[in-house]
Amino acid sequence: MSSDRQGNRASGATGEAMSHFDQAVSEFNVYRGDPVATVDRALAAAPEFVMAHLLKAYLLGLATEPQATAQAMEITEQARGLAMDEREASHLAVLDRLLRGNWTAAAMAMHLHNVQYPHDLLGLQAGHLMDFYRAGARDLRDRIARALPRWSASTPGYSIVLGMYAFGLEETGDYVRAEATGREAIDGEPLDCWAHHAVAHVMEMQGRAQDGIGWMTAREPYWTGDDNFFKVHNWWHRALCHLDLGQTGEVLQIYDGPIRGSRSAIALDLVDASALLWRLHLTGHDVGDRWQELALCWDQHADGRLYPFNDWHAVMAYLGAGREREIDRVIAALERSATGDVDTAAWARTTGLPLIRGFRAFWRGDYRTCAEGLHAARAIVNQFGGSHAQRDVIDWTLTEAALRGGLTALAEALAHERLALKPHSPLNRLFLKRAQIAARR
Repeated sequence: MSSDRQGNRASGATGEAMSHFDQAVSEFNVYRGDPVATVDRALAAAPEFVMAHLLKAYLLGLATEPQATAQAMEITEQARGLAMDEREASHLAVLDRLLRGNWTAAAMAMHLHNVQYPHDLLGLQAGHLMDFYRAGARDLRDRIARALPRWSASTPGYSIVLGMYAFGLEETGDYVRAEATGREAIDGEPLDCWAHHAVAHVMEMQGRAQDGIGWMTAREPYWTGDDNFFKVHNWWHRALCHLDLGQTGEVLQIYDGPIRGSRSAIALDLVDASALLWRLHLTGHDVGDRWQELALCWDQHADGRLYPFNDWHAVMAYLGAGREREIDRVIAALERSATGDVDTAAWARTTGLPLIRGFRAFWRGDYRTCAEGLHAARAIVNQFGGSHAQRDVIDWTLTEAALRGGLTALAEALAHERLALKPHSPLNRLFLKRAQIAARR
């Protein structure tokens, strides 16, 4: 029986198929190339190679896109009848939970899988991404911390594991160790976009905008290639640095070029685009017809069922484009979804709907309603979706709503809160200045 690069045995594999599988996993690890096409070559060489089927299901299921999730469910059904060992059956059980919207149950099942099979690199990365999508900061760190002692620098993929650990350290606020670990990971694998972005997150969370621009610029050849499917998110990070410094010309140049120049319809890219345009709107900039192009791309993903984090970002674009009918459609779909008993139903009920209603109130100029809604919602938003840096748009919108709505005491308090975390941020200093001027008036 063939084994992967970390020594995990693989049912139904041949030597040729295993070579393609290892390449696909490596592409997934560094977010480069086309791992779906590569794993298809593995399946062509060995149709009963069960881990190749399951890898493809993970690649599609973790995309948070309705059509991709439907494909992933078909793949797992096809794989169910294949011969598999306990490790492979454990993967299938995780996917069964994940693809039906039970993200927490899937992540918990993967915890046990990772403990039992600590050298299963695909399992570690899939579990890490589940933690990311459900905002499980502690799990982002501890899932990898439990496995890392079983790895060494001589184990293939060790640097990838370090890169995941760096991001977990960053999301739990251990910024010094996160940056050091991220840099160590990149020393071992310079193409590791996840490790690179972990260091970028540290700089964002510490308000080191100039350092962030320098970091992104110096390493640009490693993360901007045409075959890099994480490049848009890294460009988004660089744009945030420019935005904090008030360099909106550079931000728009990045948006029109690397972020939306290719007109990507990938949900993760659309999230970054919506979040960046919304931040520009908060700073008082008219972004013109950029909203319309983006809103059209969201139509294929915003179903109000699969992943409320995406629906919320779609509504940002619909607000900008003036597409009220689509906003009503998403809200109605989320209200129907909210009656379910899976994680995505709870996210729709407790987080997605309050955020959408709060952002809609802001767009309409009902700043006090927005501030009241977001102030209540922000206590629960760490239950789903993305990173601290991505979710900062909530607090940013709340602070701006408090300023515009005449809630000066709240605005000043929020500005002090933001400055305590990022004392060197020009944006946060401006928040405080505006609040203090309003208070004197």
